[in-house]
Amino acid sequence: MAVSTVGFLYPGHSAEDDYPRLEAMLREAGADVRLPLVHTDIGEDAHRVDALLEMGSAKRLAAKVSEVVALGAQAVVWSCTSASFVFGPRGAAEQVAELSGTAGVAASSTSFAFARAARELGLRRVAVAATYPEDVAELFAAFLRDAGVEVVSLRGSGIITAAEVGTWGREEVLTMAGAGDHRDAEAVLLPDTALHSAAYLADLELALGKPVLTANQVTVWEGLRLLGLQVDCPELGTLFGGRASAV
Repeated sequence: MAVSTVGFLYPGHSAEDDYPRLEAMLREAGADVRLPLVHTDIGEDAHRVDALLEMGSAKRLAAKVSEVVALGAQAVVWSCTSASFVFGPRGAAEQVAELSGTAGVAASSTSFAFARAARELGLRRVAVAATYPEDVAELFAAFLRDAGVEVVSLRGSGIITAAEVGTWGREEVLTMAGAGDHRDAEAVLLPDTALHSAAYLADLELALGKPVLTANQVTVWEGLRLLGLQVDCPELGTLFGGRASAV
């Protein structure tokens, strides 16, 4: 049987090394999967609405689709949160439909991954701890609300570039997550694929005592979902069968 392969279109270079790490962890858990990644042209590196609309434009994604399909992708995910939710629910759905049509396989994006992961875990109320400026973070909250998820707390960090986000390590990630948590939130969401998180998922859930959903984590989960795969890998948090410890 052929290995299950999910392809990812990833903008620029920030935390792309999360994907081979996630692949290795899933394979260690017994999953016969490959997670190849192709970089799209990021254009202007800015968490600003006009720049994000251009970053996620159909022509930028289409320019790299053939490369990811050539790697054997049986499903494709646009691995960017901000340059998907910035289009709004309808626009984000059109973006995914165009991507699927171009690739000839099922497709999704990180924004829909967050909404579906929240639904999978039965989450009703969440806190959002974002790297973005507040206005961009609010667009993500609006996307979640449209999907039926209440955002009880929203915290933006005001970082403009993905390049800066990519320099953050464990302590910065844990600090942001803790600062963005809320007592009424059933989970904390960290929505930026430029943010390294794969190595810290267990630490995040241990520190907060509740599920934590991060962008690269949910993006990979969504890709596996498109192929009908469910993998138990507790190191990757509650979403992958782990258990968040109460604090």
